[in-house]
Amino acid sequence: MSKRLFVGNLAWGTTDASLKKHFEGAGAVDSASVIMDKMSGRSKGFGFVEMSSDSEAESSVSKLNGSDLDGRKIVVSEARPKMDREG
Repeated sequence: MSKRLFVGNLAWGTTDASLKKHFEGAGAVDSASVIMDKMSGRSKGFGFVEMSSDSEAESSVSKLNGSDLDGRKIVVSEARPKMDREG
């Protein structure tokens, strides 16, 4: 499993800091970022978290998928490279 995780269904008010803090309960976090719309400056409702190891990433998916963050049940899965996505 990759160390990089996709996090979906984020609340509009979720910040990089609150996302990182939520994932620190499952292991060491290298980085956490909420993706923002360039035009409006608002969150797009998803982000990415990079854990320090593959095992911590795997643990994060099992522990945090479906967990509550800022009033929303988040979706956590392994991030896929752009070339692997359809669309």
